[in-house]
Amino acid sequence: MKLNDTKKRLLYAAAFALLFGVETVIALFVHDRFVRPYLGDVLAVVTVYCGARTVFLNKPRFLSAWVTALAFVVELLQLTDLSERVGSVFAVILGSTFDFADLLCYAVGGVITAAWDYRIYRKTYAKTRPNS
Repeated sequence: MKLNDTKKRLLYAAAFALLFGVETVIALFVHDRFVRPYLGDVLAVVTVYCGARTVFLNKPRFLSAWVTALAFVVELLQLTDLSERVGSVFAVILGSTFDFADLLCYAVGGVITAAWDYRIYRKTYAKTRPNS
């Protein structure tokens, strides 16, 4: 079944909404030693990726790398006092405590989304490559 771009965007938007809901539930109600600190960070990258794919459906090819880099930048900004100087909404987004484990979780999320990117690229490439 071939999906047109509108249907693909809707699927990514639905995945984003679902994952955002899961992330919200984790942030508000889960206070454990695995799901919130680790799985939540992995899912954060996947969530942002789905949101970005809604907008950038077909390009750039390495969107997963850009999303993962963004997550790394946000985490590294926690080494500064920026979250103290910005408004409360941005402080929540930026966070306030740097943790190296977060970078590892973001990398895992990046690998998951990169595998998805590779799957998409491989299918697209196979369709456009002339038979030899």
